[in-house]
Amino acid sequence: MADRIIAYCGLVCSECDAYKATQANDMAALAELAVRWSQEFGGSFKAEDCICDGCLGDGRKIGHCAECNVRACAVQHGVVNCAYCADFGCEIIEGFMNMAPPARATLEEIRRSLS
Repeated sequence: MADRIIAYCGLVCSECDAYKATQANDMAALAELAVRWSQEFGGSFKAEDCICDGCLGDGRKIGHCAECNVRACAVQHGVVNCAYCADFGCEIIEGFMNMAPPARATLEEIRRSLS
C-alpha cells in the first residue's frame, strides 16, 4: 500500500487514468479520457478538465475537487483519508462509497490494518 496514493475518499489516485496521464504529461491520453468521461458522466469534458495531481496536497486537481464534500470534510478533520476518521461511516462517506465500491474496499482494508 505504500506506493499507492490514496485519496481522502478511498479512490487510489496513483491508479487513476487522469492522474497517470497528468504525471506523464500525456495530453493525448487526457483528451481520450475527456471523451470517455463526457460519455460516461454526461458532460462536456476537455483534456484540461482531467488534469490532476491527486486530491491530496496543493497540486492541480480536477474540477470536482473544489466541490467534493468528502474532501472538504477530511481536510476539516485533518485526517490522511476517511479510514482514519473517528466518524468513519458517516453519511458523507457512506453516500460516496455506495457509488464507488472500490473506494469502500480500500478504506475498509486500511481500517483493518489499523486494528
